[in-house]
Amino acid sequence: MTFVQLEYIVAVDTYRHFAIAAGHCFVTQPTLSMQVQKLEEELGLKVFDRSKQPVIPTEAGAEIIGQARKILSEKGVINEIIQAKKGVLTGELRIGIIPTLAPYLLPLFIQHFTEKYPLIKVIVSEMTTELLVARLREGRIDVGILVTPLQENGIREHVLFYEELLVYVSRKNAAYKKTYMLTQDIDPNKLWLLEEGHCFRSQIVKLCELRKASKEGSHFDYEAGSIETLRRMVELNDGITILPELAITDLSSRQMQLVRHFKRPAPVREVSLVVHRDFVKQRLVQALKLEIINAIPEKVRNNKNHYVVPI
Repeated sequence: MTFVQLEYIVAVDTYRHFAIAAGHCFVTQPTLSMQVQKLEEELGLKVFDRSKQPVIPTEAGAEIIGQARKILSEKGVINEIIQAKKGVLTGELRIGIIPTLAPYLLPLFIQHFTEKYPLIKVIVSEMTTELLVARLREGRIDVGILVTPLQENGIREHVLFYEELLVYVSRKNAAYKKTYMLTQDIDPNKLWLLEEGHCFRSQIVKLCELRKASKEGSHFDYEAGSIETLRRMVELNDGITILPELAITDLSSRQMQLVRHFKRPAPVREVSLVVHRDFVKQRLVQALKLEIINAIPEKVRNNKNHYVVPI
């Protein structure tokens, strides 16, 4: 039994396909299949049921793979210790980030992080919260940047900052005349929302206690795929939406005229780094956390958690 064989069976379990697993392990499928078969022969049992598509572990195989993940995790701890003794940070850091954070947070820190740590290969993928948590559990990403609290078993949350939620209102909307907003000032029939699957959408629904219903006689109902689309729709129509604070940092002075704050205490969303409980790249993740905190605007860094909107 070798570490390589353990890595291969974990990869097959993760991707549920021999060819895809081989690609992620940078070997040919015959090479990977041969090593898996050798391991099965040594163990005297089948790790995978190849008659199913996608391929799945056998009952015994699932237990073996679970143990393999623990062994490889401990191997990673040894590598962490060696790096710490040498005083270097190196390796691969796979980051998942939700779409309502990526366009605004990544540009603040990612270039400086990669320049500061040139030996770290950074791979970033945008994904929804549900997919991100699944990828963490599978070991396909090392760390996630998303909105919390999640209340997910086995997922550790490290709060980065609290981001104020702001109202963005059309000049044509009655709420434009307001200086500070209350949730009851928002007409649900004029509110533009993100499509289903975004945690930011569920936060707005809870914040405004909405059950948005189409207006009688309305011929248009639209849910956007991005915050930028929401912003544009408000600017060109009689509408209103909610924006996270980092999304207004690049607005023009004319666009800033459309921004309204909620009455205090202002609602905020909690942004965190999340990892699986068995993660091993602690020094890399800690370095990432510090870079993010140092890169965000001071006002955001100093926000308090008086009114965190749940997901």
